[in-house]
Amino acid sequence: MINREEERFMRMALEEAEEAARRGEVPVGAVIVSNGRVIGRGHNLTETLTDVTAHAEMMAITAAAASLGGKYLPRCTLYVTVEPCPMCAGALGWSQIGRIVYGTSDPKRGFFSYFNPARSPIHPKTTVEGGLLEEECRQLMTDFFKKLRK
Repeated sequence: MINREEERFMRMALEEAEEAARRGEVPVGAVIVSNGRVIGRGHNLTETLTDVTAHAEMMAITAAAASLGGKYLPRCTLYVTVEPCPMCAGALGWSQIGRIVYGTSDPKRGFFSYFNPARSPIHPKTTVEGGLLEEECRQLMTDFFKKLRK
């Protein structure tokens, strides 16, 4: 059973991902929530900013840290449409985020493809859950890359 509040936050992340797609960016979106309130959000901006580090998660972490006035996010949850890459997983580990919820896995570039649980860059106290609105998140990525190949 899907929690309605969690679904609402993942839908916000999907809106961010759709904005990325409209800009010609890989459609990944993220929101960070603290105490039921969105404190950070972002979507991929790597093409727009010509910056390989401008991933959705990085944008959301920066916004959340600014909102809280500190770099650690232990009582926060990240909702992201696609499993984070190793770079973002490292940043999330350094942020000590409390929880990560992602939509669809990324078997080519997701951090689970690179790390086993014993050597993960994710903070040991962080919980990770996948599969929230999985089909919608996956379909957005699939549709984007089909358009690129035409």
